[in-house]
Amino acid sequence: MMKHTYKLSFVLSAVVTGFLGFTGCSTSATTPLATATAPVATATAATADGEVKRAGNPIITHKFTADPAAIVHDDKVYLYAGHDEAPDDFHFYRMNEWLVFSSEDMVDWKEHPVPLKVSDFSWAKADAWAAHVVEKEGKFYWYVTVEHDSIPGKAIGVAVADNPTGPFKDARGSALITNDMTRHTDISWDDIDPAVFIDDDGQAYIFWGNTVMHYAKLKDNMIELDGPIHKIEGLPHFTEAPWVHKKDDWYYLTYAYQFPEKTAYAMSRSIEGPWEYKGILNELAGNSNTNHQAILDFKGNSYFIYHTGGIQPNGGSFRRSVAIDRLHYNPDGTLKRVVMTTEGVEEVQ
Repeated sequence: MMKHTYKLSFVLSAVVTGFLGFTGCSTSATTPLATATAPVATATAATADGEVKRAGNPIITHKFTADPAAIVHDDKVYLYAGHDEAPDDFHFYRMNEWLVFSSEDMVDWKEHPVPLKVSDFSWAKADAWAAHVVEKEGKFYWYVTVEHDSIPGKAIGVAVADNPTGPFKDARGSALITNDMTRHTDISWDDIDPAVFIDDDGQAYIFWGNTVMHYAKLKDNMIELDGPIHKIEGLPHFTEAPWVHKKDDWYYLTYAYQFPEKTAYAMSRSIEGPWEYKGILNELAGNSNTNHQAILDFKGNSYFIYHTGGIQPNGGSFRRSVAIDRLHYNPDGTLKRVVMTTEGVEEVQ
């Protein structure tokens, strides 16, 4: 294994990995090769009516899916994902649209028509990267990462719809966050991976970032920032992919750790921190440089949704696939390490 420092950018590391087939290391520690085998399955098929029948992980195998986000609405789970479209001989991300699936039992999934594309944002030019959906007052807001057409670098936009499957439309006609609004790093892709959390008092927050994690409040209309952008300190080896959830009196902040990426987490009694680092939640998702999670509760169970490069023979870092396993809590509120499985989760009623 070759040893690198984190001075190499995330994007450059991804390209190098795609071409040369080796993995990098973090600032001060050697990163081991994957300690868990990527779940592999090929038993998924989409029927003419959009029903996706599957057996185990990954849960979708007729398309490559990545960067999951999920919500519960009217006793259904709605799963949102980016669509990896890179051909086998293309060694970087090619993503032009996002996808949506729904399930009443976590096992059988229905694919819906494509709800949102980069081209739906007139100010964006490429890259349907990681996104996040939340519901508020009967509206569904989809926060997305794209490449801005005129302001160099990545940007975050927001689309809105009246139901969870869309159609979604640009809610602003302009980006919510652009690269020139954050100055904590010189890279052009630090404004990615939005994650929105609505607290018990109704206040919404947006978290995002690469190498530096930011957060800000959102106004009640969900399409404008409300106040300054803050930087979150004290998260070891933060790379990207924040996700915030709450259980009982604890707030949980999960994120991609190092590169290639594990998933780590921190806890706090306040949504605005300080955050206490707690450790690794998920090991390297085999055959994929990245590790991007969604967490939700459904019908009495907690779930950890992530992606791997687990479809054979052509899955990998740029052709990823969403998988689901259970998430478990310790009595003190800390999280048990996720066990990635081939079998996946059981049907729930």
